[in-house]
This record gives sequence, structure tokens and C-alpha cells, in this order.
Amino acid sequence: MTPLPHAPDLMAVARSVVWFEEPEQALAEPIRFLAYVMTYATPAEIEVVRQYVDESAFTEALEKAPPGIMDARSWAYWNVVSGRYPVPPMPRRFGLDTPRLD
Repeated sequence: MTPLPHAPDLMAVARSVVWFEEPEQALAEPIRFLAYVMTYATPAEIEVVRQYVDESAFTEALEKAPPGIMDARSWAYWNVVSGRYPVPPMPRRFGLDTPRLD
């Protein structure tokens, strides 16, 4: 995915949805940033992001979503919107005591 610009309106969205770090840091990882957008952004914030990325970027973010960011409701919604049906399993974290399903 191409890097995201540091446009003022996009920086404002980054500040809102990835509130725990600087906007420049959030925008430096577009896949991760879009996962937060798909989980926490308002409809108005999503419209701002759509000015900078196309639908394929949202689909790519779903395909490569880091585990632990998206909730089940957001995961289901965005997968259906992206034409990914049936909805695939959510990304999972694997630890020493977590059995792998693959």
C-alpha cells in the first residue's frame, strides 16, 4: 500500500482514531491505520479517509489486518462491504498456549 499523506484532515482522523500515538506515527503504517479507521472512525472520518485511499486499500487492510485491533462487528461489516463473504475468521494472536488452527 502506498504511504498516506500528512494532509491536515487526515492527520485529524489519525489523531482521533489512533489517539494513543502521534498522527505521523499512525499514518506511517497504512494497513494498521485503516484497521483502526474501520473500527473506530465515524462516518464523516471515513469519508475523509476515502479521499486518500480507494476501496482496494480497505480490502488490503482486511487481508493484512493486525490481530487485536478490529472487533467482531467491525470485522463482519467491512468484510461484507468489501465483498468478502462468507466472512473469514478474524486475525488471531498466537502465544505459547494458543493452539494454531491451520
